[in-house]
Amino acid sequence: MNNDLVLQINNLSKTFNNQPRPAVNNVSFGLHRGEILGLLGPNGAGKTTTIQMMLGTLAPSHGSIQYFGQDFFKNRSTILERVGFASTYASMPEHLSVTENLTVHGYLQGLTKTVLLERLDYYLNIFKLNEKRRSPFGYLSAGQKTRVLLAKAFLHNPEIILLDEPTAALDPDIAAQIRSFILDEQKKRNLTLFFTSHNMDEIAYLCDRVLVLKDGSLIADDSPKKLAASVSKAHVHLATQDGFEGLKTYAESKNLSFSIRENIFSVTVDEHEIATLLIDLAARQITYTNISIDKPTLEDYFLQIAGISPSKENI
Repeated sequence: MNNDLVLQINNLSKTFNNQPRPAVNNVSFGLHRGEILGLLGPNGAGKTTTIQMMLGTLAPSHGSIQYFGQDFFKNRSTILERVGFASTYASMPEHLSVTENLTVHGYLQGLTKTVLLERLDYYLNIFKLNEKRRSPFGYLSAGQKTRVLLAKAFLHNPEIILLDEPTAALDPDIAAQIRSFILDEQKKRNLTLFFTSHNMDEIAYLCDRVLVLKDGSLIADDSPKKLAASVSKAHVHLATQDGFEGLKTYAESKNLSFSIRENIFSVTVDEHEIATLLIDLAARQITYTNISIDKPTLEDYFLQIAGISPSKENI
């Protein structure tokens, strides 16, 4: 194993007895030290199954997992001391308070009382949980529970952290703070992270590289920028004060997807057809007061591989 690789997965597969095809099919990838690696895929693509195998809560049908150059299933206990995990969909004992839950986890990870108390104060402050430290976990909101689980993931200073949709239940302002915290921790400690999210902007912002799963198979492994660039679609936004009938008629005649928001008409076209679009509008004497063009995004790529087409009209 390359010394720079914190995690190496080779030919990982999982087939369930009642399923006609593998949930995960011969997946291989490596995760480098200090890298933030994203995992994308439509629902049912195999993301959750992959993470469960990476945590050892699910045994693979075939393949191998190595952390730090060691076979995971032969050294699971010692390896997991160096791994953190948080998921919006995980839980903790609901009758224990926030502090009690984190204290139990800290002691299980071998932290001394002094170190544990210091880190508890630090992470409860970072994740804005000070006022909830004595509250039972079961009494917390979904967003508060997610923040406790994030604190648990970082508490023992692991070398690699697996985050499964960590901001899904958070308000936008808190989610933005968590993203900033993740990047700060990554830079400060050369931390390695494996990250799943349905927020494409979040993946593009955080991740150095993105894996894409579809129907259990790995179909792409590249940077967010390059994946977005592989999509030919662009979004042209036209501001007008003269109504949208002419624009709608034109878009419908060309079978183009479009949407209307207030006084903005947005139409999706291939990048190389933008000039043709503007020439056609001028020829039809369709006027507009302002124009902006958005290049393809990671979300466009995701919609393309998921086989999801925007609606023709969304008013």
